Formats: sequence, structure tokens, C-alpha cells
Amino acid sequence: MFTGRTKILFNATMGSLAVGTLRACKLASRKQSANLAGALLRKIGPLFAEHRIGRDNLRAAFPKKSDAEIETILAGVWDNLGRVAVEFVHLDKLRLTDSSRAPTDAVMLSPETTQRYERIRQNGKPIVAFASHLANWELPGLAIRSLGFESAILYRRPNIGAISDAVTRLRTPLMGELVPTGFDAPVRLGRLLQAGVHVGMLADQHYGKGVETIFFGRPCLTNPLIALLARQMECQIHGLRVVRLPDRNRFWGEITDPIEPVRDAEGRIDVKGTTQTITTVIEGWVREHPEQWLWLHRRWR
Repeated sequence: MFTGRTKILFNATMGSLAVGTLRACKLASRKQSANLAGALLRKIGPLFAEHRIGRDNLRAAFPKKSDAEIETILAGVWDNLGRVAVEFVHLDKLRLTDSSRAPTDAVMLSPETTQRYERIRQNGKPIVAFASHLANWELPGLAIRSLGFESAILYRRPNIGAISDAVTRLRTPLMGELVPTGFDAPVRLGRLLQAGVHVGMLADQHYGKGVETIFFGRPCLTNPLIALLARQMECQIHGLRVVRLPDRNRFWGEITDPIEPVRDAEGRIDVKGTTQTITTVIEGWVREHPEQWLWLHRRWR
């Protein structure tokens, strides 16, 4: 247990090491580094306690899958996590495009997704968007900003100051305003929506003060902030997801049509019911590509 000056020294040391590693990764080839990191985590990932958490989660979510199938999914999870770590420092090189002749450092958008973005542009009103820890979960944060919209992202600030500063410097030009989680986050996001800024956040983590939803047949607590903001502003809700392609170094991405919220007897958005709708959409995404979702965290508690 670190206390006092020891903790300060430890955090400073770890922060310096992490920032140095980020800079080194920036100089290296994204694909080669990602391939190496993915292969490394496939080897060492099963040694960590998170592997057991992931195995338990998958057994509960997919009771009909064999042990071999579960371990194959987990190998993909570790591979994906290693790649995300490397890809983070190369986010500025990744581009969203609908071109069939796109470079390899691109996230391919379907024509339907391009049309949906155009409808959002023509509508002229801000949206609130949700994403999940699927494939590279940093990439949905690039989507709205890179297509010319004003955007803000809710994020969890790393505990170590040097790492937090480095992450903020990297993300801000690509994602717009970064709003750290905290008691004032809902107010700040609400004001941004009122100013016409599109807001996005991840919506698939345990949230101790959340509302109960059902995810893969099991109750869990989910942050209702998306539904609360939509209720307050009467704005559209959209889902954003990125899927890793078979070569594991390229992606395709999409934005959904507006998610129809659940409404109460007075016609207002029902927060619990709408949060469940969002959770159900995310479950569908995960079922399509279970090896790309972060099963390693304790979603059910």
C-alpha cells in the first residue's frame, strides 16, 4: 500500500514511463506494433485474474458454448486489448471515409451511415450518442468531430496526472471538448447540448448509482445519463460502433438510425426504459462480435 511521498513518487515514475512508452509507440509502425502487442497479450493475458472474470462472464452470457469456444473468444479479447493500447497513440492517423479506395489507415463508413450523418447535419439539432467497449472504443469518439460537427466526450480521467495530461492532449484535437466524469458532468453536458454541441459517451460499464437493466439475461446497473440528457433536451439518441475487420488492423464504422426512446404516459422520455433500450442495442452488437468486447471487467456485480 503506497502512502504519502512514496505514492507521489510511484505515480510520477509510472507517469513518466507511460508517457515515454506512448512516445516510443508513436514512432513505430502502427500495424507491426499492434500485431506484436496483440500476440503478446494472447500469451500473457490468461495469467491475469481478469481472464477468470472474462471466463465467468462468458459462461454466464453464452451457457451453450464449450470451454474451447470460450477460450477462443478470450484470446480474441486479449488480442484486441493489446491492439487498442498501441492504436491509441496513432488515432490522429486514422480517418473516417466512405471511399472504396480508402487508405489502410481508415475507418470505412457504409453509404447508409454517410446518409445518416447528412440527415443529422440537415436537422441542425445536437444529438447524444452512445458507444461501447467494442473493437477500438476510442474511434467512435473521433466520428462526430472528424465529420465537421462540434462535439464533446464524457471520459474517465486517469488517476496519474502525467498520464491524464498526455491523454487529454492527444484526445482533445480529435474529439472536441473532454468532460471528465464527476458530479458536475451532467450539468456541463446539458449546457453543451443547449449550445448545439453533439455529446457522446460509453454506455456499457457498471455504474453503482445507475438504474437496473438486463444485459445478457442478467441484471446490472447502467448509467442513465444518456436518457436523462435526451429527456431534458428532447434530442435524438444514436448509437456509434466500430468493428475490427478480419485482418485485425482495419475497421468499419456506423452510426445507427435514431434510437426510439421509451416514453411515459405523459409522453416524456422514460429514463429506465430508454436506458434498457440502449443496453439491448449494445448487447446485439456484442453478440455479433463477442471476441471484440471487453469481457474482462466486472459488468455484473
